Amino acid sequence: MKKVVKFGGSSLAGAKQFEKAGEIICSDKDRRYVIPSAPGKRDDKDNKVTDLLYKAYALAEEDKDFSEVFSEIEERYNSIIMGLGLEIRLDKEFSEIKENFKNKKGRDYAASRGEYLNGMLLADYLKFTFVDAAEVIFFTEEGVFDSQKTYKVMHDRLENIEYAVVPGFYGSNPDGSIRTFSRGGSDVTGSIVARSVKADVYENWTDVSGFFVADPRIIVDPENIEMITYTELRELAYMGASVLHEDAIFPVRREGIPINIRNTNKPEDKGSWIVQSTGQKSRFTITGIAGKKGFCSVNIEKDKMNSEVGFGRKVLQAFEDNEISFEHMPSGIDTMTIIVHQDEFIEKEQSVVSEINRLTHPDSIDIEADLALIAVVGRGMKSSKGTSGRIFSALAHANVNVKMIDQGSSELNIIIGVKNEDFENAIRAIYNIFVVAQL
Repeated sequence: MKKVVKFGGSSLAGAKQFEKAGEIICSDKDRRYVIPSAPGKRDDKDNKVTDLLYKAYALAEEDKDFSEVFSEIEERYNSIIMGLGLEIRLDKEFSEIKENFKNKKGRDYAASRGEYLNGMLLADYLKFTFVDAAEVIFFTEEGVFDSQKTYKVMHDRLENIEYAVVPGFYGSNPDGSIRTFSRGGSDVTGSIVARSVKADVYENWTDVSGFFVADPRIIVDPENIEMITYTELRELAYMGASVLHEDAIFPVRREGIPINIRNTNKPEDKGSWIVQSTGQKSRFTITGIAGKKGFCSVNIEKDKMNSEVGFGRKVLQAFEDNEISFEHMPSGIDTMTIIVHQDEFIEKEQSVVSEINRLTHPDSIDIEADLALIAVVGRGMKSSKGTSGRIFSALAHANVNVKMIDQGSSELNIIIGVKNEDFENAIRAIYNIFVVAQL
């Protein structure tokens, strides 16, 4: 078996966390390729190394002294070296990075050095081969991930390396300069490596034991999701669930490689499995609940709207012309509602309304702000009768007024719109009816 393992910033924040990660890796000889993040926070008052790098580079861009901030970065890595009793020294790398900061080599370069240096330390600690991500992960001139080139080069590079460390988060442009993925991109790197080496499993080690059915900031001690499909995860990630970078799904999904989310601090926990498909029934009717606040609904009414060819296209054109994307579009015979992000819409509100009036001549347009959307997701809903009814009943008992409901054709998810102020109560009500009541 061949496993790719990624460790997040909290899992590699200091020497003690390095030791935990090392024990996990060495306890299974199949864990052959390791992707590290930059050191995260050691406690609530601490700084992430990536944030310190951004701060130091911002000062360098303004030709200001960044030595004090950079000294803090050096101290973080040197404390790991001392704590682990390593002989490696990073003085040469520190000098090179400082020089490149002065020469303004770019924010992406600056941010990537956290993973680069941590990768060097982890490779030395494990006695694995260090492979610079800039040499095996590539972007096009437009800044788009070059999958074809990356998979070929990385496969060829790692094919004859039994154990390797590949830093997460970054790759290189055609001119050799550094480009990073979006924040949390080490998850994506791990997924790319897993696909390139045709791994059997991609383990993602973090500071939680997998996914929860609902946000633990809203639900006290929520139940764990033992198994979730890629599709279900996409729905939940889109609505705010954030244990894994959502783009990390795509490379492994194509190859059917399962992802196992594990807890570095509780390695005995089985965590959550993310799979392409499964015949296993979930413990509950629903798999998970997630949501976001800050939406706005634009409700358009016009008699005989359904018989007017091109009406919907004209409405959406008004949003497109103002560079506003929509989230959902529930409709009736004479009504059509467009759900948009409030912060994107509010400044262009009157421009959109004017264009809708000019293009479609509606009977009325009504705008409602301060809405929240909640996604109830689960492969078990398709075979369960009365799911929507149970949701409405639970929300009614919690005195939550439903402003919108939209069910996907796959019957995998139901989107509910409520007022921002009812968001937390709505999630608790849904969790109680589908999870607590079934325990």
